Amino acid sequence: MAEPIRIDDPADARLEDYRTLTDPALRKRYEAERGVFIVESALAVEALAASPHASATRSVLVGERRLGRMAEAMAALAAHGAAVYTAPAAVLEATAGFPLHRGVVASVTRPAPVDPGALTARARTVLAVEGVNDHENLGALFRSAAAFGADAVLLDPSCADPWYRRCVRVSMGHVLQVPHARAPWPDTLVDLAGHGWRVVALTPSAPTLLHAVRVPAADERVVVVVGAEGPGLDPATLAAPGVTPVRIAMAPGVDSLNVAMAATVALAHLRAPTLS
Repeated sequence: MAEPIRIDDPADARLEDYRTLTDPALRKRYEAERGVFIVESALAVEALAASPHASATRSVLVGERRLGRMAEAMAALAAHGAAVYTAPAAVLEATAGFPLHRGVVASVTRPAPVDPGALTARARTVLAVEGVNDHENLGALFRSAAAFGADAVLLDPSCADPWYRRCVRVSMGHVLQVPHARAPWPDTLVDLAGHGWRVVALTPSAPTLLHAVRVPAADERVVVVVGAEGPGLDPATLAAPGVTPVRIAMAPGVDSLNVAMAATVALAHLRAPTLS
C-alpha cells in the first residue's frame, strides 16, 4: 500500500464526509443527501475492513498515532479502492468538531435497503426490535445479536438509524456483519409465526417466564422481540397472532432490564445449538 495522504488543513475538501460529526440533525441530512455513513474507532474500522462493506468504503482517516495499529486495515481498505488519509490530532478535532480520541474514522457508501423476506428466508434465529431510538442501545443489541448467533435483525419503522456513527461504534462493528432490515410492523412477525417460526416477545407483564420456554431444537426457527425502554412493546405487537409474550424472572422490586441486557438474556437462553 502507498503511504497515506497527509492532510494538514481541516478545510480540505477531502475531509467533507467527516465534518460536524456531533450534530445529529446536520449529519442525518448530510448522510441522506450523500448516501454515506461513518464508522468510528479502531475496532469498528477493522471490522469494516473484514466485512462485506469494505468494497463500499469511500475513505478512511487515521490519526498519526494510530497509523501502526491500523496498517493492516488501511491496506485492506485501500485494496478495495478507498482513499487513505492521515492528519494530526488538531486537524481531526477541528474537522469532527470534538476531540477524536479514538483517532480513526471511515466513510462508507450506504447500502440499498434489504428485503426483510429475503433476509429471514435464510435465517434461523432473528432479533426483532421495536421502537428503540437510542443509538447506543441499538448498537448494544447488534453486539448481543452477533454474540449469540442471531442470523438477522429486524427493525420496525420507528427504530433509530443502525448506520449512525454511535450505533456502529457501540456495536463494535457488528452492525456491519449482522444482516438487518426494516420491516412492516407487526405484520412481519405475524407472517413469520404463520410460517412456523416461534415468536417470543419480552414484556414484564407476561404470565410466562422465559426460562420455562423450551430451548428450540436445531431445526426450529425463533424470533426474539424486544421494545424500547419505558413504553416497551406496543399492545398490538403483544396481541398479534402467533406472538408469545414472556418475561424474565427477576428479584422483587426490579421492574425490568435495559433492552440490550434483556435481549442478551433471551438470546442466551434460545441461542443456536451450535454455539459453545
